[in-house]
Amino acid sequence: MSEDRADARYAEVTAQILARAPETDIDPRLDRVRTLLDLLGDPQRNFRVIHVTGTNGKTSTARMIDALMRARGLRTGRYTSPHLRTVRERIVVDGEPVSQERFVETFDDIRPYIEMADEMNDAPLSFFEILTVMAYAVFADTPVDVAVVEVGMGGRWDATNVVDGDVAVITPIGIDHTDYLPDTVEGIAEEKAGIIKPDSVAVIAQQPVAAAEVLLRNASEVGARVTREGMEFGVLGREVAVGGQQIAVKGLTASYENLFLPMFGAHQASNAAVAVAAVEAFAAAGEDAAGLDPGIVAEALAGVDSPGRLEVVRTSPTVIADAAHNPAGMIATAAAVEESFGFSRLVGVVAIMADKDVEGILDPLEPLLDEIVVTRNSSPRSLDPESLAAIAVGIFGEDRVHLAPRLDDAIDLAVGRAEDDGEFGGSGVLVTGSVVTAGDAVHLLRGAGE
Repeated sequence: MSEDRADARYAEVTAQILARAPETDIDPRLDRVRTLLDLLGDPQRNFRVIHVTGTNGKTSTARMIDALMRARGLRTGRYTSPHLRTVRERIVVDGEPVSQERFVETFDDIRPYIEMADEMNDAPLSFFEILTVMAYAVFADTPVDVAVVEVGMGGRWDATNVVDGDVAVITPIGIDHTDYLPDTVEGIAEEKAGIIKPDSVAVIAQQPVAAAEVLLRNASEVGARVTREGMEFGVLGREVAVGGQQIAVKGLTASYENLFLPMFGAHQASNAAVAVAAVEAFAAAGEDAAGLDPGIVAEALAGVDSPGRLEVVRTSPTVIADAAHNPAGMIATAAAVEESFGFSRLVGVVAIMADKDVEGILDPLEPLLDEIVVTRNSSPRSLDPESLAAIAVGIFGEDRVHLAPRLDDAIDLAVGRAEDDGEFGGSGVLVTGSVVTAGDAVHLLRGAGE
């Protein structure tokens, strides 16, 4: 097949999948996914799993776990969402997104079974359900030794939750997606606790007390062992370093010193500690209880990245893309920017989804930003710039708020405003408010990536 024909076929398959119900159209049931997997011979049972949920930090933590596993010589699959630039980013084998050819082949292989499953249920499978099954099929076919699987939303009813993970990882829980999930941390924790399975190990990041109580109760009820950040494992120390931070981590079986993490913020140090504990727990479950080689841990973390998470996508002035999309995430982002970048002037470019807590996302940015440019991203769910501007004016004041209907124009305007003080080296632009906003910024400033 010619390259042009292969590209066209990939675009055709992607369009067919995207035409199905979107991942924001939540139907809390697992029967459609189970039907399709049953028709395929249950490929999800052919590999071990580390299952990751939480409100913030899931993708970064999953990427760190994946890097640690690969450094230990294991063949890995990784399934995360949403994507920044290409849908293939969601299905990763040995650290690389699946090729266009393999993506198309996998879809073509299972398409007859998708059609059968659609006929056997009262509604067709959704976009996210099909991608989840495709990931499990790819991982089984490779085959991988372990899959690191990130929950899409919630946990108990998420399409990924047809696996029985050896390790269940719960990153920090906060209020988000309240159109689809409960509006209390206790209720959200109840949903996320659904990935904790009998005889597994639950690795729990630092949590609000109410969430921790729910998680511990659920783990006890199913007979899972629990390890908690701040108790059995955690960050021993951290210092800001050029290009990231130097950290020390207490794990479940050992302590790891002098680790360079090329990512910014206390929250990423915490994610690293969770990832190390998860890999230690996985190793122990496989009767490899001696712990991890400190050199391997250092090598893996030094090479990890998490695109769209305080990612520097341009210099002079510095432009940073960040995927923070809820109040807790934006608090962490603001603290990390203040700690790690010595900006004399910082201008924000912000586009937020209409169903989010817009004021809660903007509030942490007010002390950080000199000015803000509000705009929209490429999603139809993006709040219109006029409405966003009206909310921003109430927080920042009219003189600090600018409006640009398109993201590319917003970035250009922000770059110009950032350079107004003449201190090119000390000025910056932060593009944030949504994973889609961060992805759009990376696309505009670095190219399409397809």
